[in-house]
Amino acid sequence: MTRASSCSPRTAFALAGVFLLAGCGAPAPERPAGEDAVTRTNCGIDVAVEEPPERVYAAYQPGIEVAHALGLSDRLVGTAFLDAEVLPAYADEQAEADYVPTLPSREGLLETEPDFVISGFNGFFAENSSDRSVGTRASLRELGVRSWILSPLCPSEDGLTDRAIDPASVTVDSVYRDLRDLGALFGAQDRAEQVIGDMRERIAAVEAQVEGAERPTVAIVAPDDDGGFRVAGGIDFSTRVIEHAGGTNAFADLTGKRNIEVGVEEIVERDPDVILTSTCCDAGMTEQDARSDVEAITSNPALEGVTAVAQGDVHPFLFADRAAGVRAAHSIELVASRIHPDLVEH
Repeated sequence: MTRASSCSPRTAFALAGVFLLAGCGAPAPERPAGEDAVTRTNCGIDVAVEEPPERVYAAYQPGIEVAHALGLSDRLVGTAFLDAEVLPAYADEQAEADYVPTLPSREGLLETEPDFVISGFNGFFAENSSDRSVGTRASLRELGVRSWILSPLCPSEDGLTDRAIDPASVTVDSVYRDLRDLGALFGAQDRAEQVIGDMRERIAAVEAQVEGAERPTVAIVAPDDDGGFRVAGGIDFSTRVIEHAGGTNAFADLTGKRNIEVGVEEIVERDPDVILTSTCCDAGMTEQDARSDVEAITSNPALEGVTAVAQGDVHPFLFADRAAGVRAAHSIELVASRIHPDLVEH
C-alpha cells in the first residue's frame, strides 16, 4: 500500500504528544487556519484544513468503511477495531491497510503521525486528556491533528458518549452530510456524491418494495454470558435501519443508551415479531458467526412463547450492520429481506 511519507513537522506532533503524556508541558498552540482553508462543522466543532489531509487514522467499522468509500485508502496510516469483515467492495483495500484489533493509546495513535482521525463512534475520544484514551478532540487539534466523529452519534460536548446523543441526528441524512463534508475536506466531492447517489437509490428501492406492507416489530437482541440480554434502544442507528426496511423497533421507546440491558421478562412482554442478533466483534466475523447467538435465543425455554421464536423468525445479524455509515444501504436491504421475505430479496 502506498503511504504518505513521514516528515519532520508531523514527527514533532507525535513527539509533542508523547511529552504531553509524560507531563512535560502543553504543546504549542496550533497555527490559525488561513483564509483559503476548507471548514466544516462536526458535532459542534469547526474542522478546518488548508489542504486535503494526507495521513488518516480510521477507527471502528463505520469510520474505516467511510474512509475506503471516499477513496482515502492510500492515505490510511492505521485502522483499528473492526466489528466484522468490511463490505466486499472494500476488502482488498482493507487487506493492505495497517490494522490493530484494539483502539490505540494516545501514544500509539500519535506514533502513526496522523494529520486527521475519522472515528465511527464517539467513544474514541475522552472527556478529558487524563482519561485512558487518545484524549479530547481539542487536545489533538492543538497538535495539528483534526478529527471527525460520524455525526449520527454526535455527542453534545467534546468526548461525551451515548448519554449526549441527540436523537434527531440519528438519521441516514446525517450520514449523507458526513460524506459531503468529509468529501469537501479531502477534495473528494465527486466520490462522495457517487456514494450518496448509490445509497439513496438502493434505500429508495427497498422503501418502494415494502410500501403499504404491515410493519412488524423487530428486536435486536444480544445474549449476555450471564443469561441476560442487551437490546438496541431508540437512539441506536438500527432503529432507522429497521424503519427504512419496513418495520418498527420493539424497544424504540428506550432512549437512554444505544445498548440497554433487559431481563427475559421484558422481551416476553414486548413479544417482537422478529428478532435479529447483534453479534460482535472481530475483523473476520461474518453472518455465519451469528448463528450461535440465534441458537442461544431459540433454545432458551423462557422465550419459546415469543412470536419471533415460535414462528422461526430469529435471524443472524451483525453489530456491524447497525453502524451509521456507508453500510446503511446494505443493512436496510438485509433487514428488509428478513422481515419482508416475500417482498425483498437479498
